[in-house]
Amino acid sequence: MSHTTTRRSALTLLAGLVALAGAPTTHAQAFPSKPLTLVVPFPAGGGPDLAARVFAEKLAPRLGQAVVVENRPGAGALLGAGVVAKSAADGHTLLFTPNTVVISPHVLAPGAGGGVDVQRDLMAVIAPATTPMVLLASPQLGANNLKAALDLIRKTPGMPYGSPGNGSPMHFAGEMFQRAAKVDLLHVPYRGVAPSITAALGGEVKLLFTGLGGAVQHIKSGKLVPLAVTERARSELMPEVPTATEQGVPGVEVEAWYGVFAPKGTPAAVVTRLNQEFNAVLQMPDVRSKLTAAGLELVGGTPQQLEAFVKADHQRYGTLARELNIKAD
Repeated sequence: MSHTTTRRSALTLLAGLVALAGAPTTHAQAFPSKPLTLVVPFPAGGGPDLAARVFAEKLAPRLGQAVVVENRPGAGALLGAGVVAKSAADGHTLLFTPNTVVISPHVLAPGAGGGVDVQRDLMAVIAPATTPMVLLASPQLGANNLKAALDLIRKTPGMPYGSPGNGSPMHFAGEMFQRAAKVDLLHVPYRGVAPSITAALGGEVKLLFTGLGGAVQHIKSGKLVPLAVTERARSELMPEVPTATEQGVPGVEVEAWYGVFAPKGTPAAVVTRLNQEFNAVLQMPDVRSKLTAAGLELVGGTPQQLEAFVKADHQRYGTLARELNIKAD
């Protein structure tokens, strides 16, 4: 996934809709026949949970059924993924997850979360959004920019940094940052975005690698200080914050996307219907406003686009996990 305006534009979303407009839906006419569940494999209050609830609210009237968000955290998103993989393959139980679910098998013990494999056990529906990756500091650190932060980090070897979990994209960003900046940091994983942000707000950790979603309100209030974007390019949502590469720490490029998955074997017509409905919700002005305000960049498109993201991340993070020696803490 590259950070380009084209990817995030309304044209991308419309292209997905147009491409799917002629897809057969005869076999999906009976769908849905009961309420739907969006399983979020992280605690309530974080970016994935907030985004899932926005979609749940808008999908319900379009589908004519209630859409419930169920939080099932644990094992780096694999527990929630396993719940969905074992559900009936009828489209009524879906996984709404960040790409942590693709990364975790490379760093957790074999069989973690029941040994679920996204490519084997789940079907791609849509990648609704990405969240810009950032390095934040607690005001207690006493640094307002990356150079000042690095000076303090080098004077305090072993300074802890927080992330939303072991094997998360943010964990990888932290380890890549250590390698690129040649500093000594201690990783402290939390059980999701919300707990990690709470820890940073309370000064439990003075550095935090996280997605912008879930943290944007605290940045605006001054309770957390953005030091760098840990991606290839600056975010349109926070253009004033330079990348780590721009500030002399090259190669810290990690992306966090959200994906919606159904159990393997879900009828193609049901997947098509779900994809169409998610794309339609993404076109709603109030949804676009809410998600953007929550620190998300909109994507959308086809199931095949999400499949490509999964394949690319599986290969990339497998390599990085070996290079950086990232394992379960």
